[in-house]
Amino acid sequence: MALKSTIFKAELAVSDMDRPYYGSHSLTIAQHPSENDARMMVRLLAFACEATETLAFTRGLDEPDEPDLWDKHLTGDIANWVELGQPDEARLKRAAARAERVNVYTYNGPSAREWWKGMAGKAGKLRNVTVYNVPTEAVEALAALAQRAMRLSVTIQDGDIWVADDDHNVQLRLDVLQRAQA
Repeated sequence: MALKSTIFKAELAVSDMDRPYYGSHSLTIAQHPSENDARMMVRLLAFACEATETLAFTRGLDEPDEPDLWDKHLTGDIANWVELGQPDEARLKRAAARAERVNVYTYNGPSAREWWKGMAGKAGKLRNVTVYNVPTEAVEALAALAQRAMRLSVTIQDGDIWVADDDHNVQLRLDVLQRAQA
């Protein structure tokens, strides 16, 4: 018998002064049996950083042809493809061809640096791809916030990000490894 996903609920208030975007989201997050709290919380961070009224979680790890998050137009075209981890070149090219924008959030410290060394030149040819690295300390601090029911506020200003619940506050800044070309 296959293991089932663990369901998390999050009330997420986003105040992104850099875009500007302000919104509240009631989210249901299915944590795949192979997904740890750190990856799930990076998914939640990516949601906050890319938040729109139409951004949605996909079937993620259960569906290899979908990203972790996407934002689609009413026509079904993909406006924003959000990928976590260390996608290979073929997956990144496929995403870049299918979506207007692609945002990758890598987060696994030393292995992410090694992945980027091999991927930087290849990703540089893809004009609509932005790659961020979430610092290891921030990933660990975010994982400590994981609870089955969460109420989080995320504030983004001048590239600094604050994620807070009632008891804790995590401050971080994403490392921009590559920015999409305008």
